[in-house]
Amino acid sequence: MEDPLKTRTHFDQEMKDLQDAILRLGGMVERNIYQAVEALKKRDLLIAEKVIDADVEVDELENEVEEECIRLIALRQPMAKDLRAITTAMKITHELERMGDLAVNIAERTLELCEEPPIKPLIDIPRMAEHAQWMLKRSLDAFLREDVELALEVCDSDDLLDQLNDQIFRELITYMIEDPKTIACATRLVLVARYLERFGDLATNIGEVVVFMVEGRNIRHARKLGKIP
Repeated sequence: MEDPLKTRTHFDQEMKDLQDAILRLGGMVERNIYQAVEALKKRDLLIAEKVIDADVEVDELENEVEEECIRLIALRQPMAKDLRAITTAMKITHELERMGDLAVNIAERTLELCEEPPIKPLIDIPRMAEHAQWMLKRSLDAFLREDVELALEVCDSDDLLDQLNDQIFRELITYMIEDPKTIACATRLVLVARYLERFGDLATNIGEVVVFMVEGRNIRHARKLGKIP
């Protein structure tokens, strides 16, 4: 019979390896969203195409992490907080893969926008991207440190992206009304802002599952109702 202490040591190392893989995945996604917005700012087709091609790596690592989570559940049969940690890892991995898809969406809109003359300098979209990256970093820090306060800070910070998204939408609608020739370009920029707003929602989801992992409470619906204890 295997020594329980030795078993625990193995499990702790496996969880550490799992965390490292999630951080690598997060790093890939952060790089891709940064490069996607850089491609948009610089109207650089090559960078946009690299972002699209790089999504394969994100998908492959997501599959690896999920398979490892399933293996750990089947092999170790974890209980309580250990089980929450593994299921949280699976949820975070899924959110990161969706974030990677949003980076691809931005790159694809960039390829389309490069075929049209710009209608305005990009100011608020880069601001959104910077804040979205900050939210991603902080949410993964919260996961690594099991920090509920930091996780909640990420959730609360999502309001800024919502505000900027609304601001960009109103501004671009004005452009479209004043000059119908800008409709195609403005519509694509509206989509980019929407992708970044959604990116923030996914980072918020990570913050919420971190709270569940640490404290065992689901705050998602409570947050919507403004009733976080």
